[in-house]
Amino acid sequence: MNIGTLIRRARKEQRLTLKVVAEKASISEGFLSQVENDVNSPSVDTLIRICNALAIDAGDLLTQAGNRDKIIIIRKSEWNDIDLSHTGFVTRRFFAPEDRIVIDSSILAIEPGKSIPVRKNIKNGQEVLCVLKGAVQLMLSDEIHALVQGDSVHFWSNPVSQKISNTSDNISFVLWVGTL
Repeated sequence: MNIGTLIRRARKEQRLTLKVVAEKASISEGFLSQVENDVNSPSVDTLIRICNALAIDAGDLLTQAGNRDKIIIIRKSEWNDIDLSHTGFVTRRFFAPEDRIVIDSSILAIEPGKSIPVRKNIKNGQEVLCVLKGAVQLMLSDEIHALVQGDSVHFWSNPVSQKISNTSDNISFVLWVGTL
């Protein structure tokens, strides 16, 4: 987990606004926002002032940032341990939302006849699908692409008209990667 994410989490847990924390730390609200979004890095002195404003220990924050998961493995043997919800699909993400900075990824498990809707609020995003087991259909605008086990596709996201559907008689598993 990034330092900015940890700072934002601490601020929100305390129900403090950017303005309040920035004033206590003697920095601008805009700079604090940049720190929280990992656009800018604070100096050690500024980091200590931010942590003091949040009543958290800067050393603990750095330790926590250093202890984030650097790798997550989903073994094939775990594919059968899924519990499909009423929607008919499950996504097994590799990283928590706060650790997804540039790309997002997951293993998709889709029941026969079910579909996964498009990601929301994505502009100029790219996606990659690789069918690990089964068969799926990618609907992208007015084009339909049939993909079977071993097939891969790289495409530009289309939030207006996009869907991934399972066309096989069994649960299909797809590796999905997309930019944010």
